[in-house]
Amino acid sequence: MDQKSKPTCHIVKPHHTYAGKQGFDYFAGIAAQTVGSTGICMHILTIPPGMRARAHLHEAHETAIYMLSGEAHTWYGDQLEEHVVVHAGELFYIPAGVPHLPANLSSTPCTAVIARTDPNEQESVVLLPELDALVPR
Repeated sequence: MDQKSKPTCHIVKPHHTYAGKQGFDYFAGIAAQTVGSTGICMHILTIPPGMRARAHLHEAHETAIYMLSGEAHTWYGDQLEEHVVVHAGELFYIPAGVPHLPANLSSTPCTAVIARTDPNEQESVVLLPELDALVPR
């Protein structure tokens, strides 16, 4: 293996953001595009007060979330019929293919570390606009 193709370690400083299909801006983190990862993506998301994502699912990857601060409401299930509130210090798991819609209903931002099993985080995001109206604004 030549020096150019040899895997190496990386530090990523999340200085810039990118717009996700889900409707939020994510801080760039570990991904195929930033470090050449092949099986994982990890980034930081801050949801401003009163904001929510578009209903969506990740058809090909699992998601693990660690809530750093604040709290986020998430509706999930085929018709977004289930609801959970994830608080600071808690972990939340979303299986591949499960429709969901996270929101920050509080008056302060909430911030989470999000890890996914697809290094190309946006590749398997499927928007579900027909479900958006099922969660009141």
